[in-house]
Parts: sequence; structure tokens; C-alpha cells
Amino acid sequence: MVRVARWTAVGAAAALLVAGCSSGSSSPEDGRSGGRSPGTGSASAPSGSAAELPSSLTSQKLGWGRCRGTADSPAPGGDWQCATLKVPLDWSKPGGETIGLALIREKARGGDRIGSLLFNFGGPGGSGVATMPAYASLVSSLHERYDLVSWDPRGVAASHGVRCRSDDRIQAAESIDATPDTPAEEAAYLKDAADFGKGCEKAAGKLMAHVSTTDTARDMDLMRQVLGDDKMHYFGISYGTELGGVYAHLFPGRVGRLVLDAVVDPSADTVGHAENQARGFQRALEDYLKSTGQDPDRGSRRIAALLKRLDAEPLPTSSGRKLTQTLAVTGIVLPLYSQDSWPSLTSALKAADEGDGSELLALADGYNDRDGSGHYGTTTHSQRVISCLDDKQRPTVAETKKRLPEFEKISPVFGSFLGWDTAGWCHDWPVPGQYDTPEVSAPGSAPILVVGNTGDPATPYEGARRMAQELGKGVGVVLTWKGEGHGAYGSGSGCVDSTIDAYLLKGAVPQDGKVCS
Repeated sequence: MVRVARWTAVGAAAALLVAGCSSGSSSPEDGRSGGRSPGTGSASAPSGSAAELPSSLTSQKLGWGRCRGTADSPAPGGDWQCATLKVPLDWSKPGGETIGLALIREKARGGDRIGSLLFNFGGPGGSGVATMPAYASLVSSLHERYDLVSWDPRGVAASHGVRCRSDDRIQAAESIDATPDTPAEEAAYLKDAADFGKGCEKAAGKLMAHVSTTDTARDMDLMRQVLGDDKMHYFGISYGTELGGVYAHLFPGRVGRLVLDAVVDPSADTVGHAENQARGFQRALEDYLKSTGQDPDRGSRRIAALLKRLDAEPLPTSSGRKLTQTLAVTGIVLPLYSQDSWPSLTSALKAADEGDGSELLALADGYNDRDGSGHYGTTTHSQRVISCLDDKQRPTVAETKKRLPEFEKISPVFGSFLGWDTAGWCHDWPVPGQYDTPEVSAPGSAPILVVGNTGDPATPYEGARRMAQELGKGVGVVLTWKGEGHGAYGSGSGCVDSTIDAYLLKGAVPQDGKVCS
């Protein structure tokens, strides 16, 4: 999972849905390089840290018990246990009102236990409680010595998850053109964005201003203490890498063994992230086209032409719904998360060329977390609430229009959608954003393993190097995999898996710049 645009909502969940845990990628951004202007990051001092909290929080005992499933997330089998952690609603008032965070764990299977290994699968907005049991088979070697632990961050799923609009209204919004061509379409696009924000404000209430990445990083440190760990051992995927970087910045002395896989570029702002994703998805699409024997330029133009036709006349589907341009491009995005899913893209594009939009619609529904009954999950709702609180930048329509030619130059297929998304995603949002880019510098931290995949569509490889640079000299250690898909661990590289396992299980830090092909 990744942050920012509408195509970053699923990450791990999407990959698991299409490819399956046993064969898919793990897991629901190239931009500005270099440093950061003063004042653009999150708070640099860990005020309100666990040491300053009341004992009612630091000494709380977690009531681990049988997990109870929901309609959206069935109860897991095996030895999984669930509990609720109390955390401050407002970290500037640690003795004030609290909220509950849903946790899940399965204890270490071996006798030589290291501690807890905390997982965040990305988004923001992804449910760790729902994803952890499915992901556990990929980390069985780590399970021998670690308790596998994950949670629903504040504002997500069982932790006061936010639903900003009803299923009927979500489906009705499918008719909104996400790349408006006329003043009327622009007005409808912006009104829909503003209405979504109002719905989120009504649903979230006072929580709306307290779901930032910094808030969640502080939750993590209280979690660490209540779980009984002296150091934080953490595996962050996609957006989870940004969260891990923010944690390391706030609490560098408490960093144990941190893995950041499918790395978000911390030096990129809202527009930079969108540009990064345009490059990343276009790069992945071209790799896909090459794998099928097509010329990437010609194939991209053919797909762009299909999308243009759909803008004028949506395709029929077997469900009776229409495949719009926006749904089609979302359906194209989903299989690019995992190379194992490329054949489904071939089949769906062929069917669309023949006048049937059913397969692309099914892929889009998978990404949008829509089930067969027409019920939508809340991942994208939570993602938007969190990312719009994080991100200070609010590009206007005029600014977006000026940038569109550059977006379209980067990607003829995805550029205009990601360009327009920068204007619509947080348009007229009820609360201001907190920073332009997150602060992740972590002087004094133990080495952090930063894993980049050269073919990653959602978090392009360049982000790994920039994360390592911003963490600081001697802290960020880069491991490169020359592969495809979103995330490296568990994606088929024995070199990647053994290197990460050695780091987490034995504390063996690889040479900075190690490459796995």
C-alpha cells in the first residue's frame, strides 16, 4: 500500500487478491531529490512520548483473546489472538481522552524468542488485523523467533475506521469523470471531492484532526512499551516505510531492527509523489508490454486510445454497469502490482478491445474493494482522511492544468489521471495538512534496512535511495532487487529473503548497496 493518489489504496491487499499470498508480491512514489527546507517536516522532538504518559496507559495490560470476525474481515483460524490498546486521542494531551486500537498477534513458534515484530502493510488505510494472518505464510521463518503483531491504525477498520459515504453514493460517483474535459465536468469533479471530505468530517468528528502519520508513530512506541519490548522491531511495506521513517526520526534510540520494503520517497511532496507514480506505473506497463512481445511506445498509445474512447462512450459489462474511463485505468493499474497478474491484464485488454468491459471492471472492483453484492470496504476512506491530514499541499485546478502536459509526457496512460488527482484528492478538505514532506532523519539510530525493487510500479526504486539518504549516513542501508511488482520480500528472490531474514533474525547488516538479481 502506498499513499497519495487514488491508485495507492490497496497495495498488499490488491496483490494478495489477484496473485495470492503464496506467489504474489508483499503488501494498501521519483520526486524531488536532496534535502528539505526547515519547517516542512513533522515535529522533531518526541514530546508526549511513552516516558511522559500516565501509568494508566504505560502499565495497561492487553486482554488477548479470541479474534472476532466481521462481515468485512472473517475471524482468522490458528492461534491468532486479538486485543485493544488504549492510546491518547490527542498526543498533545496524553492524560486526556483515549481511543482504542485493534491489535492482532500470534506468538513466536520457536524457543529462542527475540520479541515482537510489528507489521504495517501500507495504505495508509490498510487493515493490519485483516492482512496479518494471510501474510504470515510468507514470513514463517521470522515467526520462529518473533511474535507476529499488527494493528489497525487510528481511523482504520476496527480502530474507529471512517466511512465517508454509503455504497450507493460510491457507485454513483463512478460516473464522475476523473480527467474532466469541460467546465461542467470540472465542477462535478470538484464538488464530488468536497462532498467526500464533508462526509469524512461528519463520520470522523474530532478524530479527523488526530489520524496523522506522526500520531500513529507515537501509538507505535506506546505499543512497543506495552508489548514489553525494549526496542522496536518493525517491518513496513509501502506507506509503512514512511511510517517507519517517521518513527525512527521521533525515537531513534528505540530502533531495533527495521525493514522498509517498497519505499515511499520521503523527499517528494504531493505533486512529486504523483509524478513518481506516473513514472513507476508507466515503467511497469512498458515492462509488461515488452514481456508480451509488444513495442512499449506503440502498446502505450493503443491503451491510451482505448481510454480516450471510453471517455466518450463507456463499455457494457455482464453486470449491467458501465466500464468508464476511470474504472478502466484503475483496472489496468491493479495487475501491475504483481508480475503474476500480468496475464489477467492481457485477457482484460483483449476483451475490452472486443467491446466487453467486464474483466477490466472486475479488476477495478478488486482495487476499489467492492464485493459481488456491491458493498465497498473503507480502505480508501481512511487513506484519504490520513493522507489529507498529513499533506499540506493543496494544488489548485489552475496549477494542475499547467502541469498536465508534463504528466502526460511522463505517462500517456496514467499521467492525466494522476495529475488531476493532485487537485481533487484533498480539495476543500475540512482540516489543514501538517507538512509538505515527512521528516525521517534519524541520527543515532541503529542501521535500518531499506529495500528497493527496480520494477516497483507504486513506489519507484528511486525512493529507496532517497529514504536511505534522508535517514542519514550509517543509518539507511540499501538492498536492491532487480525485479517486478510492488515489494521485494516474498516475491521470489531467495537472495532478498535470506538477506532480510539474516538481518531480522541474526542482526546481520548487509553491505550498503547490495544487489539481488
